[in-house]
Amino acid sequence: MNIGQTIEIVCQEKAGKITQRKVEIEGIRDGRIRATCATTDAPRVFLSSSILAWQLVREKRHA
Repeated sequence: MNIGQTIEIVCQEKAGKITQRKVEIEGIRDGRIRATCATTDAPRVFLSSSILAWQLVREKRHA
């Protein structure tokens, strides 16, 4: 997980709800991940401890 990458995450919100999102990482510091949600284009902050799974989103390449 690096700054500038787009990843898909599964995380557990404070209320216990589990969500899946595609986000672009803006910064990582002190266990917090600042990112922009790809769906809403809204800034978000995630605790690394709340992320249950993540994977790198592969960009489609056109010939």
